[in-house]
Amino acid sequence: MKEPMYKFIDIHDIEANEKQPRTHFEKEKIQELSVSIQQNGLLQPIVVRPYNGKYQIVVGERRFRACKLAGLEEVPCMVQEYNEDQTATAALVENIQRENLSPIEEALAYQQLLDTQDITQEQLAEKVGKKQSTIANKLRLLQLPMTVQEAVRRKDITERHARALLRLDSTAKQNNMLREIMAKGLNVEQTEQKIKAKIEPKKQKPKAKSISQNLKIAMNTLDQAIQMVQQAGVNTHVDIQETDDEVVYTIKMKK
Repeated sequence: MKEPMYKFIDIHDIEANEKQPRTHFEKEKIQELSVSIQQNGLLQPIVVRPYNGKYQIVVGERRFRACKLAGLEEVPCMVQEYNEDQTATAALVENIQRENLSPIEEALAYQQLLDTQDITQEQLAEKVGKKQSTIANKLRLLQLPMTVQEAVRRKDITERHARALLRLDSTAKQNNMLREIMAKGLNVEQTEQKIKAKIEPKKQKPKAKSISQNLKIAMNTLDQAIQMVQQAGVNTHVDIQETDDEVVYTIKMKK
């Protein structure tokens, strides 16, 4: 790989990476960074790569957004000759090291690398400097309904709350428990106790009607569509109710 090159690049020649792992940027934090850049300049260059005649951000989209807000015409950059896999890995590792990603964003980034690079969890763990068990635990969060994932994104509940919800055997139960956690302000220990109480008395009862494979595929397709809408910046609220006979999705999107 060539040595990185440091140069100032016209801000209009820099493009964001639509596959970058972080999907949520706090406007207040970007505003604060913009003020700092106006006063002191950009102290840490953005990492970019040549892409379609311009430059694509590898690391530093938050800094790039703050530079635009600060009115900079040129941005100090480190130019790296990265391919697609190297770009995805570098962006993920940088965000993890800075602890900028929500647990859901981190899980989605891991899944994307697994899918696009055709590697195992063990190989991915080695790439990003994590234990394989850590990767596996993050990926399990993607089994939760979108309502729970979004609550984790918004920091309404913690990752440990979300992991506790995985013990419940249906989307409806997980959503009902989520509402109880938020309404009563339950901490993780209280949540785990309530979930344990819900599970243990029902061990001897007949299993509820199982969800067919076709319905699971349909629900996964809906969840993916909802996720794409949310990533596009549309404020979306999803409520999922499950009865013995049907699963009801209620989707509300603000105009």
